[in-house]
Amino acid sequence: MKIHLTLNHGTVISATLADHRTAEDFVAMLPLTLTLHDLFRREKFGPLPGLVSGRGTRERGYAVGDIVCWTAGPDLAILHRQDGQPLRGGFELLGRLDFGAEHFAVPGPIDVTITLAAPAHTDVTTAGCPAPAAAEGARATT
Repeated sequence: MKIHLTLNHGTVISATLADHRTAEDFVAMLPLTLTLHDLFRREKFGPLPGLVSGRGTRERGYAVGDIVCWTAGPDLAILHRQDGQPLRGGFELLGRLDFGAEHFAVPGPIDVTITLAAPAHTDVTTAGCPAPAAAEGARATT
């Protein structure tokens, strides 16, 4: 499942969520706007408006671009820098940024709006309907 994170300066970053209960609980909160704050110069974090199940994938290590949830908070965190230190506490991997972790590596808080990405466009002309160009061509010759 894909989500979009729109930062307060207009940048839109896509991410792919994990396939487990905690990520589903997170999706049920969307759309969501959070203010994310600096923590350890490696992540931005902010409080979620509700609890998540805590039935996902527990993590102690992380990679740049990981989106994690600290279930005790519950807080969302986006990791933008690797410092070699393990995560402490009960973190669950929600997903991963597809690109753009460096946009979170700025001083101070960032407002982020998180939405479910629209499903991929499907071509309805393959369902037996004429393509728009063919329909226009037929009208022009009559």
